[in-house]
Amino acid sequence: ETGYCNGIENYTQYLSGEKPGMPPSTLLDFFPDDFLLFVDESHITIPQIGAMHNGNLSRKNTLIDHGFRLPSAHDNRPLKFEEFEGKINKAIYVSATPGKYEYLNCDRKKDFAQQVIRPTGLLDPIISIRPSESEKWDSTLHTVSESEANNQIDDLNIEISNRIKLNEKVLVTTATKKMAEKLSAYFDEIGIRSKYLHSEIENIERIETIQALRLGELDVIVGVNLLREGLDIPEVSMIAILDADKRGFLRSRDALLQNIGRAARNSKGLVIMYADVMTPAMEEAIEETDRRRDIQRAYNVKHGIIPTTIIKHVKALNIEKKERKTKISKSKKDNLKEWIKELEDKLDIAVQNLEFEKAADLKDEIEMLKSELR
Repeated sequence: ETGYCNGIENYTQYLSGEKPGMPPSTLLDFFPDDFLLFVDESHITIPQIGAMHNGNLSRKNTLIDHGFRLPSAHDNRPLKFEEFEGKINKAIYVSATPGKYEYLNCDRKKDFAQQVIRPTGLLDPIISIRPSESEKWDSTLHTVSESEANNQIDDLNIEISNRIKLNEKVLVTTATKKMAEKLSAYFDEIGIRSKYLHSEIENIERIETIQALRLGELDVIVGVNLLREGLDIPEVSMIAILDADKRGFLRSRDALLQNIGRAARNSKGLVIMYADVMTPAMEEAIEETDRRRDIQRAYNVKHGIIPTTIIKHVKALNIEKKERKTKISKSKKDNLKEWIKELEDKLDIAVQNLEFEKAADLKDEIEMLKSELR
């Protein structure tokens, strides 16, 4: 006769015989000493490794303090970051926007390898900067459109219409969720098929929205933070960044570069930044993109390569939808202010670690909780 005990993994200390506080056993312990670690999207992955232990510790403290776990449950935990580092001998970090950790731990001259050249010959997209305020439309900030537009929305409509005629798709990123909603509704009114993505939309619906864009059922996707949507869509030939000169983690150098990269799957890639001032983040992102384009263009000329848009098959979806459940439990509602403060602290840490997607999720959750207090 056999049986099992739910949650016994919390007390592995008694089964393994390890002393309290010792590092937990992980799959890394089974690798040979000379194994090579690849860390994809390292600018996000590395901070998450460091955050796992702290998040687990905070959760376990609450459970232990309220009698739901024994103190020895602390030893069933993720590795601390320094413990993780101690198990790694050789590592390759892969990222379009390396974070502080990579720069601090790698010699830029010896240990940095650029992956600028694409097999398809595609160049990083052209960047055009245009004023956002109507009274500044006649100024020449960087590269201003020659269209007869009077403001950023008029100009955006013209650009989107041109893309629709060519059966190409557009992504638009806004500064606020409210603006994304209004802009998407406005597009629908004038006959531009669009939908906006935000944090409250389930993953299944996000996938369906992206597929609808690729299949030609939509022309535009609007969102506040399109970084976290995993939007790798070759049909997208244009990215519009509204209020690109707003200060914040979604308009930082790395966030702008990540957004610019969304248009790098198409040979006609164009990024339009609507802004009235040139921020340091914009300047750095444009400078880096131009540097990459120069290298890519020179390589294509030397080897006779003609840039070719990626052809990517659209897979059929067969997913059963589930009714959305509220994320806020009663116990959390009783301590909303304390919970909001905790999330704001996590938001600050995420921004410092350049975890833009996580920070955007936290920001949306904070706004949702604050609305519960009103």
